Amino acid sequence: MNLLQYLKSKEFLRTIILVIAISLLLLFGLFKWLSYHTKHDESITVPNLEKLSLAETEEVLKANKLEFVVIDSASFNPKFPPKSVIEQNPLPGDFVKENRKIYLTLNPSDYRKVTIPNVLDQTKRQVVIQLKSLGLRIGKERYIKDLGRDVVRGMEINKKSIKPGDRLPKNTVIDLVLGDGLINKDTIY
Repeated sequence: MNLLQYLKSKEFLRTIILVIAISLLLLFGLFKWLSYHTKHDESITVPNLEKLSLAETEEVLKANKLEFVVIDSASFNPKFPPKSVIEQNPLPGDFVKENRKIYLTLNPSDYRKVTIPNVLDQTKRQVVIQLKSLGLRIGKERYIKDLGRDVVRGMEINKKSIKPGDRLPKNTVIDLVLGDGLINKDTIY
């Protein structure tokens, strides 16, 4: 029997049909197994974790069969409670599989502290620029009798003196003690 006769025979046709049938069965079985193994039509909606504490977040995620990883803490945001969730990935409302990790960014417990530079004996304008660049805010100005007009002679928080080198949280309001230039209020210039 030569090759051409074999290709025209019923035995070759049965072999081809058998190979195609077995291949189709294997493919069908593989797709069924993949669907079961990957839990194809099963998904969990990611809950909104914004403003929840870490303990509350853990409870919510355990109830939904999800896990979490804290990846970072951002700059302090006063609109959120300390040590609460500011951002999450995947976002609320997204669909994920069971045991998926949710990546969280937390709000620190307070503003980052900055060191107060030595700004004494500098002009008000210079000091305001320096302190604002550090993230501090300027409050009231109190004048004392001094030769230098608008020269910083001290700094205060709630009428308590602070010194260069002290560490304060960002966004702290600092009051300035300035020299009045020994201006006589009765003199008109």
